[in-house]
Amino acid sequence: MRKIALLGAVAAITCATAAHAEPGGCLKYGAVGAVGGHVANHHTVLGAAAGCVTGMYKRHEYRKEAKAKAALYDQEHPGAKGNYEAKATAYDVEHSTTPGKMTSDTPAAGTAPAAPPAAQ
Repeated sequence: MRKIALLGAVAAITCATAAHAEPGGCLKYGAVGAVGGHVANHHTVLGAAAGCVTGMYKRHEYRKEAKAKAALYDQEHPGAKGNYEAKATAYDVEHSTTPGKMTSDTPAAGTAPAAPPAAQ
């Protein structure tokens, strides 16, 4: 039991040092996976490992989208300074998008909102 606790602590510390303040991440998803694994027939370590892998994948997807938004920002503003995270944030502000979505939350100017479906 002590070995499992020690391995869990080492995994948590390792994941915590690699995690950034971004959506996803090994620590957050690993903790949720550990709880889920514990509930599912005491597979805490397996759940934590699966959660950690899921968190790393989510973070990868977030960074990939941020780099795509930064490229779009560079096309609109040639010569802009800053890293891809700052450019992605600026793109989100200018285009009323949220992290995790490439499309705007609000309809474009001059377009009418979609009509509700007709009652039958």
